[in-house]
Amino acid sequence: MIHFKLSRLREDIPALLKLATPILLGQLAVIAFGVLDTAMTARYSAADLAALAMASAIFISLYVGLTGVVSALAPIAGQLFGAKRFSEIGEEVRQATWLAVALSIVGCLVLTHADVLLSISHISPEIEDKARLYLSILALGLPASMGMRVLMALHNAISRPTVITVIQIIGLGLKLPLNLLFIYGGLGIAAMGGPGCAVATVIVNWFWVLLTLSYVLFNRFYRPFEIFSRFSKPDLHRIWTLLKLGAPIGFSYLIEVTSFTFMSLFIARLGTTALAGHQIIANMGTVMYMVPLSLSIATMTLVSQSIGANRQERAEEIGWSSVFFTSALCITIGIAVWSFRLELLDLYNPPQAVKAFSIPLFLFIAFYQMFDALQVTAAFILRAYRIAFWPMLIYAGSLWGVGLGGGYLMGFNILGNTPSFLQGANGFWAANSMSLGLAACLLLYLFRKTAGRYEKTHPPIEV
Repeated sequence: MIHFKLSRLREDIPALLKLATPILLGQLAVIAFGVLDTAMTARYSAADLAALAMASAIFISLYVGLTGVVSALAPIAGQLFGAKRFSEIGEEVRQATWLAVALSIVGCLVLTHADVLLSISHISPEIEDKARLYLSILALGLPASMGMRVLMALHNAISRPTVITVIQIIGLGLKLPLNLLFIYGGLGIAAMGGPGCAVATVIVNWFWVLLTLSYVLFNRFYRPFEIFSRFSKPDLHRIWTLLKLGAPIGFSYLIEVTSFTFMSLFIARLGTTALAGHQIIANMGTVMYMVPLSLSIATMTLVSQSIGANRQERAEEIGWSSVFFTSALCITIGIAVWSFRLELLDLYNPPQAVKAFSIPLFLFIAFYQMFDALQVTAAFILRAYRIAFWPMLIYAGSLWGVGLGGGYLMGFNILGNTPSFLQGANGFWAANSMSLGLAACLLLYLFRKTAGRYEKTHPPIEV
């Protein structure tokens, strides 16, 4: 049975917004990092911009997979927080840190030995050398990035995302002058071009993790968690529990990233105008996606805390409240995007040919907002229940199978019967929308079945 009461929205929506707003601001601050890197490197040279694009694609694919694994700490710690088993949270943080160290070693090896990945693109030796240097520098900051992800998971679990957001915004303030210094040179430092972005990023990453650790160490709020109370050796059982949940989450992130990456590669075959138009729409979609993503992270926190407190019916109510509110909000955003599509395009100031090509794509980006909201909300609710394997399979089948496979068939008219409107980039975006719709239906069904089963096996406490 679906537990959803409209009267609960008055209680649930403010709680969701209280957590989601700082998360959203933090996500936008991180996006601004990429915008700064791209804009400032583009002013340096086209070769450096190409190297940045190539290296960033490799790094992001690796990064989202690795950080997805350690993000499993959030629902686990959230349940412990709801159950008021505070000291156990400290142990989970220590074990997640060991896992982050091991994953950092793997990640650093990949980043410093990326020749095979770079050779696939057949880029010029000059650009390949710059991209290789960029990745090697980022390897120095990967342990800090992984450590920061552990701390972010902790703060989301205990309903204190504002701490991370403030630190992220401070880091954004440091990023601009550091980029200026290392990209263009100054104060006796030679100009590095694109790789200078990596140096700035590494410095900010270590600043973030050290500042956050200092705050956690000296703030009295964190004392009940006993994070620094003792040293813990690696506990294989706890680490395996994190891996069982985290590995499918990391792979799900990888599926999402690669589905868009290959979509761009296929659309690139249609010409420069098609690729430019697609990139504008994809960039807009990424920014809009931060809204349902932030609300979903907040939902996972509240649902996992309710599960930990043995309030199973309340956990399901919060889940459905979020599904309703997030989808309604994103439908509104989609309508607004379609209504102001020309004004939004003017912000990018593209050539007239690119502008004309992009306008039809707004129909799809406006249309899939609801499906995107539904699928990401359901996926994060399931993570609160520690369910990640089946969602991973759903993502693989929908995003890779229906999204990429269907997009390829329609976009290139492989079967010869695709309507002209659904050929080209339109076909890829239409298939992407259908894949998200399929994922949303399957994930919501899985949420309903999981919540019902959980209530039977964990009788709720009447409050």
